[in-house]
Amino acid sequence: IEVNSSPGLEGIETATGKDVAGAIIDYIEKDSLKGPNKVKGRG
Repeated sequence: IEVNSSPGLEGIETATGKDVAGAIIDYIEKDSLKGPNKVKGRG
């Protein structure tokens, strides 16, 4: 999968029958709801 402002996902979506872009958005949304994962004052 490309990492750029205009990724070409058509090929992988056609081959897998999956909505790859939608799955990425779902993952980001779920991950963002978890909140910060670093302890203040460390790292």
